[in-house]
Amino acid sequence: MRRYGKVNVPIGLSLILCSLLGVETVWAKVQVLPETVLLVEGKKVSGHNSVLHHPVVKGVVTAFERAESGLQQEELDRLMQFYAPAYDYHGLKLADVRRIWSEVFEHYKALESLHLFSDIKVLNVDGKLRVEVTCTGGLYGTDEQSGKRVTIDSWFREVHYLVKDGENWRFLGNAGDVPAAAPFASAPHHPLF
Repeated sequence: MRRYGKVNVPIGLSLILCSLLGVETVWAKVQVLPETVLLVEGKKVSGHNSVLHHPVVKGVVTAFERAESGLQQEELDRLMQFYAPAYDYHGLKLADVRRIWSEVFEHYKALESLHLFSDIKVLNVDGKLRVEVTCTGGLYGTDEQSGKRVTIDSWFREVHYLVKDGENWRFLGNAGDVPAAAPFASAPHHPLF
């Protein structure tokens, strides 16, 4: 597990509040936090309202909302549209992610995710738009066997990479290193979101 210096208090409090409110809570699935910093090719966009209404931010939020809809409906094909054809996370490719999601759908029900964005960088990489989103959140579901609500995965200040593909933003992978020592048959950190 990576260690981070300062903990962002609003992010931490948001996650604690969400967990305390329980299963019946209607979650804000994707949230651009008020203190979110948006950098567009090195220029800072100021003001939360300006950040929320920036076309790139709106497009990225829409991409995550579409993925969430596929997740909740357990529609694997729809969910897989969130991933870029060139998706690669430490050697995991689209086929690997598809297999992992199908196993998640097999073992968990009432799936939902939470994404709290705190930094967004828009870059031009080799003539193509790319976004780096710093995100804290989790993937939650009800275990099919026990019936208990569980955290399937969680992340803190993970950097998600997205690329523009036609009109849509698609998930390319995450920043971060593969753990030096991982349990047998475990996947690297957060290959799904």
